[in-house]
Amino acid sequence: QIQLVESGGGLVQSGGSLRLTCAASRSTFTINTMNWYRQAPEKQRELVATITRAGNTAYADSVKGRFTVSRDIVKNTVSLQMNSLKPEDTAVYYCNVHYLYGVGDVWGQGTQVTVSS
Repeated sequence: QIQLVESGGGLVQSGGSLRLTCAASRSTFTINTMNWYRQAPEKQRELVATITRAGNTAYADSVKGRFTVSRDIVKNTVSLQMNSLKPEDTAVYYCNVHYLYGVGDVWGQGTQVTVSS
């Protein structure tokens, strides 16, 4: 069974930085994309950042220029560097990995990020 373990959330002041990391357990399945989502209270879960097998990245407009997604293929991890954090970035952040060939999506347990003003 594939498992994702997230780390790095916490409380930070506005303008500060945090780095989230998600480690995927080893498997024989092929990763398509590695993604970060977030869900704020009473809001829908939204896609924040994506990195593809080819290393291409995409970001939500609200985080462009502030967040950077990266991956370590050897360690099977994906990270989200979050800079210039704002109170509106407060949410539970979820790691998601989409696997090919019918395996589908696997989700992490979520990690709380709180940005104080």
